Amino acid sequence: MTTTYDPSITALLCIDFYNDFLSEDGKLWPWVEEIATENHLLDNLRTIVSTARAAGIKIYHVPHHRWEPGDYVNWKYPSPYQLGAAQRQAFAKDTWGGTFHPDFPVLEGDILVKEHWGSSGFPNTDLEHQLKAYGREKIICVGLLANTCLEATGRYGMELGFHVTLVRDGTAARSPEALHAALDIDAPTYAHEVLTTDELVRAIKATV
Repeated sequence: MTTTYDPSITALLCIDFYNDFLSEDGKLWPWVEEIATENHLLDNLRTIVSTARAAGIKIYHVPHHRWEPGDYVNWKYPSPYQLGAAQRQAFAKDTWGGTFHPDFPVLEGDILVKEHWGSSGFPNTDLEHQLKAYGREKIICVGLLANTCLEATGRYGMELGFHVTLVRDGTAARSPEALHAALDIDAPTYAHEVLTTDELVRAIKATV
């Protein structure tokens, strides 16, 4: 692995770090609990975020749309996942589940991106603008889910010309099959690096 992570051109994208996903009482935690526990996801995310902050890598919070009454009612073609989210009231606005996990607050100097309605953090948001405004051309994608929002954001980022890094144990999915498809089958078609947390931390520290 020869990639370097110059803090002046690198961004860490924290995708959907909501309580509903990352906390034990979250509505969607049962989806990822088995893999997240096996991969030590929470500990790895804490390590990745703290390492990035210490190195001066800018943190971007990339949140999914928070459900509100009336969402998707007048949409002609909402996706099954969008309809499911509405039924479950996932990440409901002004609720605990729709709040960022307490270990990952938005701090001064962080970038809070506009919420994405689909899977990718790029369409209909200001993510691309916020990255380019700060000269960020390398993106490290961590968060949930591996085969939906993480993959869609990383793939779209590659299409826009960004260097994309994924972290194997910095994400999770609803099944081992979904995780395998996202990281071992799909990722090599667009990601420039697929690292472990330890590998990423070493690369960041070696750069600075």
